[in-house]
Amino acid sequence: MFFKDIRDYQILFLGSFLILGIGTRDWTLKPELIGIAIATCLTMQCLLSVVTSKSQGFQDKIQLSNLRSALITGLGLSLLLRADHWTTMALAAAVAITSKFILHIGHKHFFNPGNFGIISALVLTGDAWVSPGQWGDEWWYGLLFIGTGGMILQRIGRWDTTAAFLGAYSLLEAVRNLWLGWTWDVYVHRLMSGSLLLFALFMITDPRSIPNAKLGRIIWALCIAILTFILRNYFYLSTAVFWSLFALSPLTILIDYLWSAPRFAWHPEPRGREKNDLLMMNEVSI
Repeated sequence: MFFKDIRDYQILFLGSFLILGIGTRDWTLKPELIGIAIATCLTMQCLLSVVTSKSQGFQDKIQLSNLRSALITGLGLSLLLRADHWTTMALAAAVAITSKFILHIGHKHFFNPGNFGIISALVLTGDAWVSPGQWGDEWWYGLLFIGTGGMILQRIGRWDTTAAFLGAYSLLEAVRNLWLGWTWDVYVHRLMSGSLLLFALFMITDPRSIPNAKLGRIIWALCIAILTFILRNYFYLSTAVFWSLFALSPLTILIDYLWSAPRFAWHPEPRGREKNDLLMMNEVSI
């Protein structure tokens, strides 16, 4: 049943943001690429779930929970990634879903699938790009993202990650702004980015791939904020947040080892064969 799972709200909000962006911003976004991203994510999730189930001796059925996760990834790619050719979007979606099934330690994937797909498209193709300023810097977008994202974070209990990342990054930008003697409108302009808020509220907070312990999440988010600040201001990389998350995602393995804590679960702990099946396939992220 819909809206009993918090991921249903994620799907609703991300889908609404996509419609809002198309309707209110001058996006160079082709509708067919959205369909390709979503269809590829769903198809790859189904295929890999069946293959994994058979290889592990489980029943080869596709759970709605798996499709929710794939749809979230497809919507995230549609919101953030731009491409000239459909093959690029299909590649990003296919690699994103595949990463969950291949790059994991103890049944936990440590790369955010959407982020992995974006970076793969940027590296492997010549026509992919991310437009961090696509939402502009209008204040009502920020309020909308914070309000909707905040409702989801309250349910999954990952406000600490967003607060640590945005708090550290905004502090570093404030110090730099003061050092250079710039006016505060420059500072606000650099922070009021829809893409930055989407990243902080929906991507960096993926509870299935980030560190399990609260202290570990805070340390991890602080590291990402510092690396983002360095890449953006000293290497002039406009997509610094995505590269920072990609580079530091494997750090999750070490942090989980140093600060042990139960892994986040969307539903009550199942038993027996269902538990193993869920651990292998029940993933979520942008």
